[in-house]
Amino acid sequence: MGNSLKAVVAFVPSDECQKYLLEDLEEMPVDKMVDLSGRQLRRLPLHICSFRELVKLYLSNNNLTQLPPELEQLQNLQILALDFNNFRALPLAVCTLKQLCILYLGNNKLCSLPLELRLLQNLRTLWIESNCLQQLPEVVCELSLLKTLHAGSNALRTLPTRLRGLCELRSIWLSGNLLAEFPSVLLHMPSLEVIDVDRNAIRYFPSLAHLASLKLVIYDHNPCRNAPKVAKGVRRVGRWSEESPEPRKRSGAVIEISLSERPLPPPASKAEPEAEAC
Repeated sequence: MGNSLKAVVAFVPSDECQKYLLEDLEEMPVDKMVDLSGRQLRRLPLHICSFRELVKLYLSNNNLTQLPPELEQLQNLQILALDFNNFRALPLAVCTLKQLCILYLGNNKLCSLPLELRLLQNLRTLWIESNCLQQLPEVVCELSLLKTLHAGSNALRTLPTRLRGLCELRSIWLSGNLLAEFPSVLLHMPSLEVIDVDRNAIRYFPSLAHLASLKLVIYDHNPCRNAPKVAKGVRRVGRWSEESPEPRKRSGAVIEISLSERPLPPPASKAEPEAEAC
């Protein structure tokens, strides 16, 4: 089926046209996974909600703006991908899926998250990058088992102090925000292994040497005057990292040594090993 034909059919709300987009997906797949990514969908076909044993549902890269309340029938769902759609608000039906471990919400138009998100107490990984968030929603601080938080490419200027209550959090990705200072709450989170604050506006870094679990800190593309101090064995990616010393003052001038190595971005694909962590 050509993409142009799909685009035309997607505008027709009849069940026949929607089934045509699904390419005859009528029965519950043996692997308990449905991937409807890139199908030009404007609504989720209701019969998908009858697959009550479904574990993984990928709806990435469509034209979805809402989801039907019948989605709550998928109580075995562990992975839900809603990234690259047109959601301005998270459908509340998502918050009823209490077995969710991984939730992809990146590249939408979200300005907030509902308080009902706190019901997802099994959530381990949350992707909310590339939205319209001006502050990290406080409800994220109530996801007690969260291990990985991707919140890059928003408009965050600070982080809530309650974030330190996420004792299971291991990785936080904050690249491409508006942070003018290193978030002080992260200094009180000794379980963090990865901190990414690439592409912000941070001018000074406090010492991170006391963060016993830290393995990697990415701080490149900041107008910083210093590199963050870290414990032995911790990798730094940014100016004056392992490959070059910090600037030396000579005759009142600061000599800066640039880093040619580029930081590794968060994984763009949904890798199955992470999914199996549920």
